[in-house]
Parts: sequence; structure tokens; C-alpha cells
Amino acid sequence: MTRRCELTGKGGMTGNNVSHAQNKSKRRFLPNLNQASLQSEILGRTFRLKVSAAALRTVDHRGGLDKFLQRADDADLSARALKIKKDILKSGSEAAQA
Repeated sequence: MTRRCELTGKGGMTGNNVSHAQNKSKRRFLPNLNQASLQSEILGRTFRLKVSAAALRTVDHRGGLDKFLQRADDADLSARALKIKKDILKSGSEAAQA
């Protein structure tokens, strides 16, 4: 599985290690990924996602997984997160009609 955040799409970057003598060697900057269990209040279930620490703070700031996904751009989400988002939107529209 790739080292990519499932909610923000944040992935690895490349750069250089630079020594005091200005010797440069390639290195990778990897995101701080964690396995997190996030609760969806609308669907009433828990989802385990590989999420960056920055995304976890953003989910808390926006008020939970449901509100985060409703505002998230589809291009940044993984296939699993996109399916969760569509299920949330479908459940929310069904609740509004009832």
C-alpha cells in the first residue's frame, strides 16, 4: 500500500540531504501517517483509515469525519474515502427527505 494519506492525498516528496561540505544525496520526506479509527455519526460505524497527523487535526477542527468529507475535494480522497463520502451524502439526503 502506498504511503499516502487517504483523506488529504498527502504523499512522499523527494529532496536532498546536504552536508556541511555541500555534498548532496537524495532522500525522501515521508508524511506522518497513522492508522486511525474514525467514527461516522451519520452512518453509525467506525472506519479504519491511514491518515496523516495534520488530517487528524483537521478532522477534529471541522467537527468529525462526516463534516470533513462533505467539504473535501474528491480528487484528494482515496477510493475507500470516496465511497464513505458517497454513502454519507446518500444517507444525508435520505434523512432530509424523511
